[in-house]
Amino acid sequence: MSGTHTDVPLVVAAPLPTPVPADEHARCPVSDVLRRVGDKWTVLVVVLLGRRAYRFNELHRAIEGISQRMLTRTLHGLTEDGLVHREVFPTVPPSVEYSLTPLGRTLLEPLSALAAWAMEHHEEIAASRRST
Repeated sequence: MSGTHTDVPLVVAAPLPTPVPADEHARCPVSDVLRRVGDKWTVLVVVLLGRRAYRFNELHRAIEGISQRMLTRTLHGLTEDGLVHREVFPTVPPSVEYSLTPLGRTLLEPLSALAAWAMEHHEEIAASRRST
């Protein structure tokens, strides 16, 4: 943060062209990460894996309403991004365990901050929605 903008969050202080070109928005690292963590299931999966490692079926049972296919896709995307480690054990049948990588663990702090903000402002947001 610059010396003249000490009270402005870094994301707000960053220069942006006006209008923001669509291709620039699509390539933006922040937009890319928000697309990953902003889906319906990713945050919940990351939070659960932040507590401990899970086997696939155990994780599936821990998340009511998620289909096996969606959990597979979510875990695949998180693994592809380097946030989740997938370990296959040589049992019959093979068992697979998922855990957060060190990079995935670094996501827990900003997610916690966002969760705290949401809890703090939930009533204000709900009241605003009711008034419109």
